[in-house]
Amino acid sequence: MQKEGDEIKEIIKEDIWGSIMEFLNTGFHIGEGEKSIHLTIGLLLLLIVSIVVTKFLLQWLRYLFTRKMEPEDKQKFTSVFKFINYMIYLVVVLVSLSAAGIDITLIITASAALFVGLGLALQEFFKDILGGIFIILDKSLQVGDVVDVDGKVGKVFQIKLRTTRAITRDDKIIIIPNHKFISDIMYNYTQNHKTTREKVTLGVAYGSDVELVTQILEQVAKEQRQVLKTPKPFVLFDDFGDSALVFSLNFYTNDSFGDPKIKSELRYKINSKFKENNIKIPFPQRDVHLFQHQQIQEK
Repeated sequence: MQKEGDEIKEIIKEDIWGSIMEFLNTGFHIGEGEKSIHLTIGLLLLLIVSIVVTKFLLQWLRYLFTRKMEPEDKQKFTSVFKFINYMIYLVVVLVSLSAAGIDITLIITASAALFVGLGLALQEFFKDILGGIFIILDKSLQVGDVVDVDGKVGKVFQIKLRTTRAITRDDKIIIIPNHKFISDIMYNYTQNHKTTREKVTLGVAYGSDVELVTQILEQVAKEQRQVLKTPKPFVLFDDFGDSALVFSLNFYTNDSFGDPKIKSELRYKINSKFKENNIKIPFPQRDVHLFQHQQIQEK
């Protein structure tokens, strides 16, 4: 029994397994020893299996990272995953070539120099990509947000992986590199909620009835359609200025993007009400003193 078992093992080892190994080793064998190169069916099958396994593994990782994202955000990651796929496939091919006996040292050295050059040339590009990933993951910026970028106010209407696009108050498109949102200080007017507080600053002549000024400002704000009733608008007596008593009308609105138009309408109404109530808005005044110096000549 033991002898028969040994014979079966020998048959499997030499005949069946040997035939499989012979088939897998079929191909091109160039050179001898350490310098030899083997391009065989087994290597080709290994390469195909590695690529297939890598593909399924990458698809699983992609699903793992994007399963909780919105469909629009998933689409933004398409280019990132494609780039990662190409890099991993390149590694698989290099490992397979190394297994075939091909010296890949020169390829790796040339690739390293190439990638260093590309990294320096595309530094801003990769920073924008990382910024876009952070924006999508932490939801620090969303479509419809009103942002202040380098003194320009815009409403975001499109967020891509590399850039964000917003329309300014004068209907111009501003394209913002995403790295600015992680490296610079940006103002997002509507990050927490859509309501913002705005104000109109003005000055009245010294001697004006400050109580009447306050009542007029509150009434104007109350009658303005875009001004919210809650929270209630309020007036502050800000300062005793050089030429005027300085007041500010503070109000809340849901349209912070269009607040220049709201402020303009408020100023029109304030000016009209002040004229009706004989309240003066002074212009800056300066007193100029002239001193005449008399020359004294000594005799």
